[in-house]
Amino acid sequence: MREGLRAGIPFAVAAFVLAISFGVLAEPLMGSGAAVAMSTFVFAGSAQFGATAVLASGGAVLSAILAGVLLNARYIPMGIALAPSLRGGLLRRAAYGQAMIDASWAMANRGGGRFDPDFMVGATLVSGVCWVTGTAIGALGGDLIGDPKALGLDVMFPAFFLALLANELRGGRAYGAAGIAAFLALVLTPIAPAGVPVIVGSTGALLGLLGSAEPRTDDV
Repeated sequence: MREGLRAGIPFAVAAFVLAISFGVLAEPLMGSGAAVAMSTFVFAGSAQFGATAVLASGGAVLSAILAGVLLNARYIPMGIALAPSLRGGLLRRAAYGQAMIDASWAMANRGGGRFDPDFMVGATLVSGVCWVTGTAIGALGGDLIGDPKALGLDVMFPAFFLALLANELRGGRAYGAAGIAAFLALVLTPIAPAGVPVIVGSTGALLGLLGSAEPRTDDV
């Protein structure tokens, strides 16, 4: 776990800076207490930014929740991959699952389908503290930081997701899924309630499911 703590420090520093921006942007929409509570219990940057972006555009709470759930759906296959490396009873295994974030999960991968759960917990702990602390600073000290638009923080939501998208664009199928999502979102944005285009656009990810069902020649 100590090794995980040390390895997680660079990611925690980045999370701290991003969390301050989240706190500044979320406070006018939901209040400082709710912003900090969201970072504490949800603790997922993409889901929090996604849900808050829907609220910022005037979307309904249900649309914001669905957007966050869809963005966090990636943890289902990640949890399935981690499960064989976990030991102990149901509650202990569930606790390890709650300590799983993208960076710590990847760093804990030991190859061959094996993970180091204690390393993962250590890497997550340091990021968790920085994420909640950064959110609190942004939410409670937003007035001292200044107008988010004047500082350019209002572009944080789209910039954050463009950065995530750029990292995922590998191969023709990924470009196809992104193109479908963009097309659906652009068509629906002028006519659908805020948040709905994001949810409908996510159906482009079904290309990934279709691709995984196709037999690969190198598996034969």
